[in-house]
Amino acid sequence: MRRLVFAPAVVLGVVVALGSLPLWALVAAFASRYVPGRWRILRVAWFLFVYLALEALGLIVLFGLWLASGFGWKITAPRFVDLHYRFMAWFLRRVLGTARTTFHLTIDVQPRGAPAPDRPLIVFSRHAGPGDSFLLIDALLNGPGLRPRIVLKNSMQWDPCVDVILNRLPNRFVPSRGTAGPGALEAITDLVAPMGAGDAFVIFPEGGNFTAKRHARAIEKLGEIGRPDLAERARRMENVLPPKPAGALAAIDAAPTADVMFVGHVGLEELSTLGDIWRGLPMDASVAATYWVTPADAVPAPEHRERWLYDEWHRLDDWIEHVGRS
Repeated sequence: MRRLVFAPAVVLGVVVALGSLPLWALVAAFASRYVPGRWRILRVAWFLFVYLALEALGLIVLFGLWLASGFGWKITAPRFVDLHYRFMAWFLRRVLGTARTTFHLTIDVQPRGAPAPDRPLIVFSRHAGPGDSFLLIDALLNGPGLRPRIVLKNSMQWDPCVDVILNRLPNRFVPSRGTAGPGALEAITDLVAPMGAGDAFVIFPEGGNFTAKRHARAIEKLGEIGRPDLAERARRMENVLPPKPAGALAAIDAAPTADVMFVGHVGLEELSTLGDIWRGLPMDASVAATYWVTPADAVPAPEHRERWLYDEWHRLDDWIEHVGRS
């Protein structure tokens, strides 16, 4: 149903939107006069139009790659895998470039070290606000040129382009609820174990976007499962959710030669609900980000990794607090 209905609908919708562009642009510009913010409706409408146009173009390109691979026969061959990664890098570069110009979005990255080019990489990132996964994957693809792989919630497959391209690359979709279950851990192991130099596995150990309500619930749940020590540590982290160790530690176990990168960002956490996005997204915004790398030989022994993960998450929380005050 996704492939037969939504994909053609996107292409048809873009054709209709392109043909009526002067009309809807004029209506959006007129309506923006009565809505707070600088051309809010027009800016949102333009971004959605460009995004859908890129989606339609992407579906056409991906269909062409499917034909060129012998109707999918060689779609997993290294040459076609590389072509898909190249197209994904281009797609994200165009989407985020449009966001930067349309919403006057600025991104300031403060690196602390760099990943080694001759080893695989495991990336643990904070999860807060819309689009942080897009920003991170774009940074990996269009920065050091890494090949990311990720476990995603299956609801992401409703995006036609995401559905097609990520199902052709080494990624896994898991149920939206209960993503820390055995199926997700097995998917993580399957993705991480074969990694080599230039591959990067991305995981969000918090399991969801940060909100005050989720923070309180996470602390309560740690107490319920008999971990008051972790609940106390989580209580002292005011800007992040406590990390869920199962998936993160499974990734390290599956790739003992991989370096580990920790990624944090500030600037998207106030855009949690649709109302927040509507009020805040079209305004001038800035995102600050940082990362640091722990070499594979500096990763603690298995019995110390849970504590180490919480230590690094405390470090991330301290950085967010510092940036928030500055």
